[in-house]
Amino acid sequence: MKLLHSHTSPYARKVRVVAAEKKLELELVESDPWLPNPTLVRLNPLGKVPALLLDDDTSLFDSRVIVEYLDGLSPVHRLIPENSRERIAVKRWEAIADGLCDAAILARLENARPDKNDSSHKQIARQRGKISDCLDEMERELGEREFCVGNVLTLADVAVACALGYLKLRFPDINWEATHHALARHYRKHATRPSFRATEPA
Repeated sequence: MKLLHSHTSPYARKVRVVAAEKKLELELVESDPWLPNPTLVRLNPLGKVPALLLDDDTSLFDSRVIVEYLDGLSPVHRLIPENSRERIAVKRWEAIADGLCDAAILARLENARPDKNDSSHKQIARQRGKISDCLDEMERELGEREFCVGNVLTLADVAVACALGYLKLRFPDINWEATHHALARHYRKHATRPSFRATEPA
């Protein structure tokens, strides 16, 4: 299988961590979604990463679809529980972690505009407010637990750690580790796993 990805994309990192945890081999192809890329568009008409090319030449896109596919390929360390209630809990965590990434990326793109105006500043403030709300909700939900759901690592923990890692990379001014102690503890624990170390953005 071939994964088109960007090294700094938190969504692509989530896929790479899942593949590593599942002991699955992926051929990695660096693909900048901001440059013309006919191959990427052929695999994903939205022109976004990650996109996964399967052995039969079909493609999967959107990280949530890809990780669910990868998790089902092997019984080794299931990251998405089969139990319906736990499964929904894991997918809820993934949704809020991905939502935090969505807001962070929009804020970063808006901030990079050379023609920023009052509307730009309002949009940045709105997206940063979403980041703050997501952090608060995740902190409250995690509490004193070691894992987001249950007693073992799941996709929830992977998604949260990838989202927090992206904040550390792109928004060092958001000092969430000082204000959200449960998330800081969670991140310190999971960021030391080999799968996270191997996928650290450059």
